Amino acid sequence: MDGPTRRRFLAGSGLALSGLAGCTGPRTDTGDSTTPTQTPDASLSALELGVDSVASGFTAPVDVVAPRTDEYFVVDQAGQVAYLGPDADEPTMALDITDRMVDVSGYDERGLLGLALHPSYDGSGRAFVRYSAPRRDGTPENYSHTFVLSEFAVADGTLNPESERPILEIPEPQSNHNAGSVAFGPDGFLYVGVGDGGGGGDVGTGHVTDWYDAVDGGNGQDITENLLGSILRIDVDSEGEDGQPYAIPDDNPLVGQSGLDEQFAWGFRNPWRFSFSPDGTFFVADVGQSRYEEVDIVEAGGNYGWNVREGRSCYQAEECPSETPDGTPLQDPIIQYPHDGGAVSGISVIGGYLYDGEAIPALTGRYVFADWRANGDLFVGTDTDESRWSVTAVPVTDGGMGSNVLSFGRTQSGEILVCSTDEGGLSGSTGAVHRLREA
Repeated sequence: MDGPTRRRFLAGSGLALSGLAGCTGPRTDTGDSTTPTQTPDASLSALELGVDSVASGFTAPVDVVAPRTDEYFVVDQAGQVAYLGPDADEPTMALDITDRMVDVSGYDERGLLGLALHPSYDGSGRAFVRYSAPRRDGTPENYSHTFVLSEFAVADGTLNPESERPILEIPEPQSNHNAGSVAFGPDGFLYVGVGDGGGGGDVGTGHVTDWYDAVDGGNGQDITENLLGSILRIDVDSEGEDGQPYAIPDDNPLVGQSGLDEQFAWGFRNPWRFSFSPDGTFFVADVGQSRYEEVDIVEAGGNYGWNVREGRSCYQAEECPSETPDGTPLQDPIIQYPHDGGAVSGISVIGGYLYDGEAIPALTGRYVFADWRANGDLFVGTDTDESRWSVTAVPVTDGGMGSNVLSFGRTQSGEILVCSTDEGGLSGSTGAVHRLREA
């Protein structure tokens, strides 16, 4: 790519993200199916966006972390982390763990999925890496793989592969719905997204029975049998009982109650990407099944509905409850959009960030996100002081953003980074990281 920086890195293998899209299957939409307001915001009607190249040559850049000015760690799902420092013209290899992952080729949702640097990082420190490993002890033989969250020592733009310390391992029954986000919240604790275990509909191998008898499944509504279908919150600065490599924050919602203490919120299908706003608001984008994509504002102990509901609608039932038997409400998304038709539609939501930079004043205070099938647009969510945010499609007309958006990042100054590719499968090196600007 001949861009402003002429930066390229890694033309090796990587992953297609088309598998993040909702599975097709039985679906009865007879609940509250009214979609949120999607009338374009008049104040955004004239806005066109552009991008500047930060780094390119990747296969599937699924995460980018920018801890300091002009410093980037780029996660390629194929198994590598690249580092681009403030004085460098070319990225260098920060970590390669392809020999520790499952083999990935063709369509696959496994691989190297996320990275979080400890808040104390100042050029050295600790990094927390999320990847898909072959079945480890404790993962049944008929399961797909093991979810691994590990700690690595990082210094001078390199993660030391010999320093790996496994923090958390979760048996994954299917190959898909792995989520991938890991991020430190403003409270200093590590938040980890976990999908419902894969397949379709939250049923099948590895999916337990929940409280809702009208629909089979599932892990999204279970809080006692496994950690699937949840957002986890753990303390990686302390050890737990019996030398466990993390502790449980005392105010996690299930501490002292029935349920697994790591869980912070549940009722998710595939929370692929999430982020915290500067004021601590927690945005989680949850990939839908066959009709709707959603973005939630997540709070401790919240239940976000899957697989009783898909977005605001009943899933596979003519009627469905709005709360659990103990009276806990099933939380509705702030943003919902359909798979078919309209200026705002798609097949797999890609969560972004609330904008607080200076380069694009029109976006200030708005949530910037996308669908995997971007087709040259980004989406902008605006808080309308109601439960449903408005959503506007804004075109990216300048700079060559890829046709498929995979993920977002945020610089220390609040500017938005976009990870994209032109490939819909496991091939090529069109993956790139861009910085968003006005056209």
